[in-house]
This record gives sequence, C-alpha cells and structure tokens, in this order.
Amino acid sequence: MDLQIALLLGQDGIVNGAIYALLALALVLVFAVTRVIFIPQGEFVAYGALTLAAFQAGKTPGTLWLLLGAGLLVALIDTVNAVRSGSLGRLKRIVLWDLVLPCAVAGLVLGLEPGKLPLAAQVALALAIVVPLGPLIYRLAFQPLAAAPVLVLLIVAVAVHLTLVGLGLLFFGAEGSRTTPFSEARFDLGMVTVNGQSLWVLGASAVLIVGLYLFFGRTLYGKALRATAINRVGARLMGISATMAGKLSFTLAAGIGALSGILIAPITTVYYDTGFLVGLKGFVGAIIGGLVSYPLAAAGAILVGLLEAFSSFWASAFKEVIVFTLIIPVLVWRSLTTHHVEEEE
Repeated sequence: MDLQIALLLGQDGIVNGAIYALLALALVLVFAVTRVIFIPQGEFVAYGALTLAAFQAGKTPGTLWLLLGAGLLVALIDTVNAVRSGSLGRLKRIVLWDLVLPCAVAGLVLGLEPGKLPLAAQVALALAIVVPLGPLIYRLAFQPLAAAPVLVLLIVAVAVHLTLVGLGLLFFGAEGSRTTPFSEARFDLGMVTVNGQSLWVLGASAVLIVGLYLFFGRTLYGKALRATAINRVGARLMGISATMAGKLSFTLAAGIGALSGILIAPITTVYYDTGFLVGLKGFVGAIIGGLVSYPLAAAGAILVGLLEAFSSFWASAFKEVIVFTLIIPVLVWRSLTTHHVEEEE
C-alpha cells in the first residue's frame, strides 16, 4: 500500500463513516428517548433511496401506498380511542395529521409527474413520503408497548424490521437502483480525486449534525427530548408528553435515515435490503458510544467507516467480520467498567 492508495481508502472511509455517524446518532436518540433499539433504522435508508429512484424511473413508489395505509390505520385506531374516552376535540388533529397530510402528499405525487421535476423537488417529495412513516410506525408498533421491558421492545423492533424488508421487496423488487448524482464535479487534491457527490455527503452530514446540536440545545422540543432521555419519569411529571417525545424521535430518525439513503444512492447501488447492513454499521458506532453519548457514537461510526475501507484492501472477504468484531472488545470493556442499573419501573 502506497500513500495514494491510503488516501483513497481514507476518503472512502470518511465518506462512509459520515453516513454511519448519522445513523448512529439516530439510534442513540431513539434509544435514549424510547428505550427502543431501532433495528429498522436501515430500512428508512433503503426506502429513501429507492423512492427517489422510482421517481426518476417514472414510477409511483410503493411507499406512497404504505404511507396512505398506515395513516388510515392510525386514524382509525385514534378515532376509536378518542370516541371511547370522550376526547372528541382530538378528532380534528387526527384527521389533519393522519389523513389529510398523507392524502396531500399522494395528490402531489400523482398529479405532478415527479420524474419531470427538478432533482431538489424529487428529493423533497421522497422525504415527504418516507419521513412520516417514522411516527406512524411508532404509533402502531411501539406506543402501545411504551412501558414494556427493553427486550420486548427489541423483539418488536426485529418484527418491524422483517415486515419492512418484506414490503421493500414487494414495492421495489430484487433489482438494485442508483439515482442521479447531485453534482458531477470532480476536484483534484494532490494525489486524490474527490467527486462532488462525496462532498455533498460530507457537507450534508456536517449540516445535519450541527442542526441536531442546535435543535437539542436551543429549541423547546429539543430540550424536551433531552429531558425525556435523562429521566422519563421526571419529564412526565414536568408535563412533557412521552408520546410526543417518542413520535418526534422517530420522526427525526426517519428523516436522518431517508436523507442518508438519498445521499448514498448516487455512489452505490441500493437494494431493498441494503439498509439493514448499513444500519448495523451505524449500530456498531452507537454501541461504541454506549447508546448514550452522541460524540462517542459519531466518532465510533467514523472509526467503523475507516476500518471497513482499509479492511476491504487488506482482507476484502472478511471486512464485514472485522467491522462487527469491533463490538466485542467494546462490550467487554463496558461490562467491566459500567455499573448495572435496574430498569425503571
């Protein structure tokens, strides 16, 4: 290995690590707020990329029908609960968020012919379809079990993952897809050539991380999520809705996953099940952060990207084994240095 190859591998590792860092942050956020180890995080990566690819192929993505079906089901459940509890004032909000908004997105997609729209509009429509699936999935699968033990929530997360993978195969088929790059530019930096899409990935990741920092530090909803993550019982006593916190954390996680998929779709072929492996690598980064530390999770994800890149050169057949083996020493170290804390009742 010479210096040029090392620089190329380092570039690939940092670009991949930036995506893994976003997913690691989303996993830490969801676990801290809801205690859910969000295994389906990777499916939002695949759904975001393949929804955009469907637009560019002139097709209507199956995720649109999933959005409409999930919205209708949630509206039905919430309406029945509101009628039973006598909270009829909630019906207007239920109709607006669970029926009107999904139908508005469907109207835009079916009426505008997204394949003929500019790339920015296609990306916005893809996000408008995929991101609302986050809170809808939380409402259907996790909110009824909010007080369940972590193991039960993990089992439900695995079931949701398997369901979304199966739906992905149904919606998009087994063939992989790529999308149009955001930029065709190429820059020569000494011995390394950097393409425009890699810069888009790094720039968007940096903007998202800074945006999340400002969101948690400067906004009321961000502070509410931080309070819920630190002490769920105390947050509830202060009037912070655990349901609102759960839905908001899943919305952010879905947005991060969908945007990550859209960013990587021009530089790698995305299949219906690609998100699972990408999400697992983000999970390794989150484990390095102990599922509590955002900076450590981001740093661990960058480490995973670099390790993966250099492993592909030295032992390409074992690169996945090497990456996932990284979890073992981290778990051993944490088990020896962290005191066990009983789960909240």
